[in-house]
Amino acid sequence: MVNLPFQNRVQAGRLLGAELAARKLAAKAVVLALPRGGVPVGAEVAEALKAPLDVVVVRKLGVPWQPELAMGALAGGTPVLDHDAIHELRISDKEVESVVAREARELERREKLYRGGRPAPNLHGRTVVLVDDGLATGSTMVAAARHVRGLHPHRLIVAVPVASSEACSRLREESDECICLAMPEPFRAVGEWYADFRQVNDGEVQEILKSSHSRQLSSLPVP
Repeated sequence: MVNLPFQNRVQAGRLLGAELAARKLAAKAVVLALPRGGVPVGAEVAEALKAPLDVVVVRKLGVPWQPELAMGALAGGTPVLDHDAIHELRISDKEVESVVAREARELERREKLYRGGRPAPNLHGRTVVLVDDGLATGSTMVAAARHVRGLHPHRLIVAVPVASSEACSRLREESDECICLAMPEPFRAVGEWYADFRQVNDGEVQEILKSSHSRQLSSLPVP
């Protein structure tokens, strides 16, 4: 039983990492976190699993005249569109394509920024653990899961400290397993379940990924 709220993302990540480590996942697992808030959680999970850490950048696709309102999400080259919203708001195909193209450019920029020149990991045949700090609707995680599926992992696990029951149900259909430590009701926002939910900045993401990569290199056997 998990006591809510979590102190912060680091504590949530440690608890999630302990849960995953107890399940004895297959060797050659890789942890992919959703920036920015998912990265501190993912770092703790990767440490617990002795696995490499990387990112899957997901961009919200905002309605052209109201960008804070989502009409979908984009991960890699995989857009997940809310066709009902697009139809209801009468958003044209050209407008959708323009937003997707713009966010694809920003996605590529952020991936290069976060990785610092390191290549993306090869996920073929590996167990992939997708991590975020929580799921409200699950839309961004759906986009990430579909993108990762297209890279042919052996097994895809979605793991989060807290989520709505609806989001977990949705992600079970997109993954081999969805692991969530807590599904409190009623669920309005992820931040409600953290005592400290301060924003994570790009610099922190870069530093966490760099540190994790250095630890992985130092753990390799000397030839």
